[in-house]
Amino acid sequence: MMAQPVVRTETDAAPVKNGGRWSRPRPGPGSPHANRRSLPARIWKERSAYVFLMPGMLIFSVFTLAALIFAVYLTFHRWSIIEPDKPFVGLTNYRDMIHDERFTESVLNTIYFSGASVPLSMATGLLLALLLNLPLRLRGLFRTAFYLPVVTPFVVSAILWKWLYNGDYGLFNYYLLQAHIIDDPLLWLSDKNLAMPAVVLMSVWAGTGFSMVVYLAGLQAIPQELYEAARIDGAGVWQRLRYVTIPMLRPTTLFLLVMGIISSLQVFTQIFVMTNGGPVNKTTTMVYYMYLWAFKYFDMGYASTLAFALFLMLLVFTALQLRLSRQEPGAWAA
Repeated sequence: MMAQPVVRTETDAAPVKNGGRWSRPRPGPGSPHANRRSLPARIWKERSAYVFLMPGMLIFSVFTLAALIFAVYLTFHRWSIIEPDKPFVGLTNYRDMIHDERFTESVLNTIYFSGASVPLSMATGLLLALLLNLPLRLRGLFRTAFYLPVVTPFVVSAILWKWLYNGDYGLFNYYLLQAHIIDDPLLWLSDKNLAMPAVVLMSVWAGTGFSMVVYLAGLQAIPQELYEAARIDGAGVWQRLRYVTIPMLRPTTLFLLVMGIISSLQVFTQIFVMTNGGPVNKTTTMVYYMYLWAFKYFDMGYASTLAFALFLMLLVFTALQLRLSRQEPGAWAA
């Protein structure tokens, strides 16, 4: 039987004589042993980088990490900000949240808001992006006009739309009455069947500009060679839109979908300004319900528990985004 050759590693290399003393040669730069340094040694080597990172790490630790840990601590207590006694209650806050019908209603209202506002904002933004990507006159002016609601403070937009919805002197009722579409003024924000659609409409107006700009960037990144090849093959406008534009915009659509859902799950400003959660809790969303328990009922423990429920929902959608974004590039063009 033929003897197998012995393979030497760098650690098995023969010792060499160095200055009268025998020692093994140092591992080369590509060796895995070359990077075996203790953690303190590596930190000391990169100490200048850690010095520059220290202010940001300190701010993050105090205002984010410490606050998060304290919020977890609050969930196990009945923590009233106006009472000195703050007893430990264990998992009572979580059990109360599961059986809280108003919390369940706020979750359903939030899902209703997200399911209506996000697709409408994306569809309207895509339509505007397709129109404003054409060689039109004054398209720069139109792009600016459609993007203005995005940079307008949300409180200002909510107050403006609350005035438009006013049942006595609002412009919506005025023009609908003048056009004989309705016979009596509509109570947009006081009717339980109209309040949430009214808030959704305002949110679509405020968010369409962002979707438009992102879709414009996606449209301008599509290679023109694909459209030229489609024209050569006899594809019309609708065929190019269906088989070229829409597939190439799938990563952009995924980004807008996930960001829109995350943002809509945290809706608060327009609810607070326009409806105060009414009528009969029909517009009470998760964040507004959390606000009520924190700053109206002064129970920070239960409010923190609601906050972690919202965090869990956001975590699910973020994980979904990461999973979809890691798919092979070819999967988006399929």
